[in-house]
Amino acid sequence: MKKRDLTKKGNIILFPDLDQRYLEKGLEAVQDRDFQEAVSFLEKAMEINPDNSEIKTGLVLSYYELGMLRESKLMAKSMLEEGQGDYLQVLDLYMMILVQLHEYDEIVSTIEILLEDRHIPAGKMEHFSKLLDFSRRMAALSDTAEEEYVFEDIGTDKLELSAIHDQNEMMLLAAKLEKANIRPYIEEINEYLENLEANPFFQSMLLNILKEQEYDKPICIRKLGREMTVVPERLDDIRFHKQAVDIKSVLKDQLEHENPVMLENINALLERHFFLLFPFTLEGKTSAVWAAAYHSIVQEYYGMGAEMGEDLPTLYHVSFDEVEDAKALINRLEEISYPNM
Repeated sequence: MKKRDLTKKGNIILFPDLDQRYLEKGLEAVQDRDFQEAVSFLEKAMEINPDNSEIKTGLVLSYYELGMLRESKLMAKSMLEEGQGDYLQVLDLYMMILVQLHEYDEIVSTIEILLEDRHIPAGKMEHFSKLLDFSRRMAALSDTAEEEYVFEDIGTDKLELSAIHDQNEMMLLAAKLEKANIRPYIEEINEYLENLEANPFFQSMLLNILKEQEYDKPICIRKLGREMTVVPERLDDIRFHKQAVDIKSVLKDQLEHENPVMLENINALLERHFFLLFPFTLEGKTSAVWAAAYHSIVQEYYGMGAEMGEDLPTLYHVSFDEVEDAKALINRLEEISYPNM
């Protein structure tokens, strides 16, 4: 029988198809939204097979989700230049990255080239035309270094918030409103914030913009079956809310040295949920109970099994029933967060 050849890379002998194994593990981690783990596997795969477009696409998405926008941008740009991967998928990711980086000049030049070369399909023409128009205005504002923005920045007298269901459109509008005077649209924004059927993430985006623009009038917000009247400028920063800080502190005591990667993933999940809930918080349990519940859920994401979580109530000095109740709520938040985004 003929022996299978091993692949050599430098002085290291690699097993056959090792890059595919790393790729499969990386894509599984992407599906589980464990992007730190995904990057670890995909970067190993890319070391072995640097020209694989599937590996690169996974890395673009994972870098983006981890907030590594510069790395994500460079990877996506090189893929577009080399014609690698699903062109429209990579292009959409690249545009989202540029919006997050506020690199509007590059958006304009990229779309103008695509239009000139007729590389945009008819079904995407309206989307890219809107993005081009928005980016031109934002680039012009940056060039003139204007400090105050007026009604014309948005280019419409009505936002039609309830008609927006696409994630990209939400992000684009939020980016516009961050740079504009939001007050001419306050009545429509109030209506959206009071709508229990509204997208809770988009509600949080709008409320956070009101806070950043120091809006000082009371507004009512209804989401996830709860209701609250707040003055946006007085709200705590989402990133430094006392309850979130307390829960992270409890988790840090248990995991900082034992498993820092898991701690990072738990904190990312916690931050996403606090953004989803904003301005509400996790109710009815102590920080120790919530910490144990998040620890348990992320352990299950890691495939450690329910038996691994049975010792957590003892570790955090809380009751098993309390942790299970908290996990039920966290799972409901997960069910809400993925479909809406």
